[in-house]
Amino acid sequence: MADQTAIEGATKRLALALDALDAAVEHRLESDRGEARLAEQVHALGTDRAKLAADLDAATARSRRLEAANNEVARRLDAAMDNVRSVLDAQQQ
Repeated sequence: MADQTAIEGATKRLALALDALDAAVEHRLESDRGEARLAEQVHALGTDRAKLAADLDAATARSRRLEAANNEVARRLDAAMDNVRSVLDAQQQ
């Protein structure tokens, strides 16, 4: 009878240990899935960052071209205004 009780106790402890092992395995699998999702998100963020950096470079280059064109237009307008003033001054004399 003592052997039967010992076997039942061992069986219960084994069942509890197996349940704990199942829970640990499930927890580990969930953790691995979470890690995989995070890795995918990091990859997506890296891709987005690269695209945004390229877009920023393009926008910066365009801004520089527009600034250069603006400076050229301002220079030409100043020259045209100086010519108009010269013509008006010459007509008034």
